[in-house]
Amino acid sequence: MSGRSTVHVVGAGLAGLSAATRLAERGATVTLSEGAAQAGGRCRSYVDPQLGLTIDNGNHLVLSGNRAVMAYLKRLGAQDRLAGPATADLAFMDLRDGVRWRLRPNDGPLAWWVLAQGRRVPGTGPADYLPLATLLARHPGRRIDQVMQTSGVLWDRLLEPFFLAALNTEAVAGSADLAGAIVRETLAKGGQACRPRIAHPTLAAAFVEPALAYLEARNVPVSFGRRLRRLHVQDGRAHALEFSDGGVALSPGETVILAVPPWQAQDLIPGLQAPDEFRSIVNGHFALPASARKPATLITGLIGGTAEWLFVFEDRVSVTVSGADAIVDHNREDLAARLWSDVARVLDLGDRPLPAWQIVKERRATFAATPEQDAKRPGARTGLSNLLLAGDWTQTGLPATIEGALRSGETAAKAAGA
Repeated sequence: MSGRSTVHVVGAGLAGLSAATRLAERGATVTLSEGAAQAGGRCRSYVDPQLGLTIDNGNHLVLSGNRAVMAYLKRLGAQDRLAGPATADLAFMDLRDGVRWRLRPNDGPLAWWVLAQGRRVPGTGPADYLPLATLLARHPGRRIDQVMQTSGVLWDRLLEPFFLAALNTEAVAGSADLAGAIVRETLAKGGQACRPRIAHPTLAAAFVEPALAYLEARNVPVSFGRRLRRLHVQDGRAHALEFSDGGVALSPGETVILAVPPWQAQDLIPGLQAPDEFRSIVNGHFALPASARKPATLITGLIGGTAEWLFVFEDRVSVTVSGADAIVDHNREDLAARLWSDVARVLDLGDRPLPAWQIVKERRATFAATPEQDAKRPGARTGLSNLLLAGDWTQTGLPATIEGALRSGETAAKAAGA
């Protein structure tokens, strides 16, 4: 694509970075503009003065079957930036009764692991897993609770926390289609697609810094603090971009990929239908060096507490609460104490006092993954011939995840000619 007209990517979150790096890989002429002072969007890392550590704004779990994640990291030469077990092996603890177990699906798609008591959820039998097959079919416009049973041990100890984390929406009200997409691409493919992975040591080191280095090496200009204020439209196409630092006229053949949050896209494109109901996430970060705790697995799913997922790093532990609307307005000190109580139980820390901490609240972390909101997601193409959309809120067929964001960037780049 060398020598072709410029593609202007607006927004340097993961969707924008995915689109820009894909375009650059194919030799397109690209510019990347971001309104914030840094790239990454909701997947960012920073030095927190309260902790004195570099932390991520939130914890993002990906799975080995996330093909767009793996392709993106391979493109950037950052395949080594994810950490996780060599096999599908995920630890859980039920905080209500102290029971611990490990979920260990076998690698292949023939799910013989449900026959092995030591590999499945305790208190479940092989027949309990059969209703999952229901989600392999499409269920347009239907909730999870309309297509499968949402009670029982398997639901409480695996499916409800799994779907809550994936959808960031109360599981029973979540879209059956979006839940089914997750099942088809992970559990249905066997353990080889279910190996848990987290960015290590930080999100920025895995997903953002390698992308910026990739673009720099290909002479792609990247501008920060450059907010798009207005799209000028004429004759069915965007013909100018009005940024905070000036305007850019678009010549015939130039394309714009708008990779911004849905509310910003709606401000820029009157009449655009997009998700307008959102769910929050609360993350707690606690300074805790390895020397001060007992060994623990990298990732642990928690049942029956406030925290839902525990992530262990070299210098800290972090926890995530998905669909956190019920607690997002709670006092930060109270939240820290409540989450630390869960951490201390999982890590067998006894009455160890609350260490240095930080609470990060994301009030509009993702769109609500309900059938109604899913139906409002637009595709990559718009009514303007040279304007494309990217973002995990566009119609990717997945909930608002890193995988969905990266796929949306790929789709937009392809539509732009890459």
